[in-house]
Amino acid sequence: MSPDDPINPSRVLVIGTIDDSEDDTVDINSDWHLIKRLFNKSFASSFHYAIATVAEDGSPHVTPIGSLILGSPGHGVYFEEFPRRLPGNLSNNRRLCVLAVNSSRWFWLTSLIRGRFPVMPALRLLGVAGEVRAATPDEMALWQKRVRLVRFTKGHAKIWRNMRTVREVRFTGIEPVHIGEMTG
Repeated sequence: MSPDDPINPSRVLVIGTIDDSEDDTVDINSDWHLIKRLFNKSFASSFHYAIATVAEDGSPHVTPIGSLILGSPGHGVYFEEFPRRLPGNLSNNRRLCVLAVNSSRWFWLTSLIRGRFPVMPALRLLGVAGEVRAATPDEMALWQKRVRLVRFTKGHAKIWRNMRTVREVRFTGIEPVHIGEMTG
């Protein structure tokens, strides 16, 4: 599988709802706005996503990445300034899985009281990583917009002000996370 492989728009997984509708399918193209909403809630509640890759020896590896930005359906980029093992793993096997979980305490408490999640609590996006490249001005502006609330901090100046290198990701599949009867 190469990053040039087209996303199969017919890949629909019948595995639960992503929103509170009765429709029980998730499609990477038509439901992209809902996928982005879940990813935004995930970032708001935990400030990162988990990117899973496989090392050359076959061992699994998970990297927390807070800079993933979802763009048009099936596409995203993340800033690759700090990961150490992730780039090496991707040089051997470009496939990856991104896990986003809405970790909001209020979301979980109200869902537990009701006995169901009103919307999908977590989602895996399966994809293929592209090459590392220089970030575009638009990508850098999107990143700075995401971290604007902390731009006055020393930490922002040390780690986030000069993010310049991105890796593109082409998402090819969706796997919603089921948590027993709570996810229907």
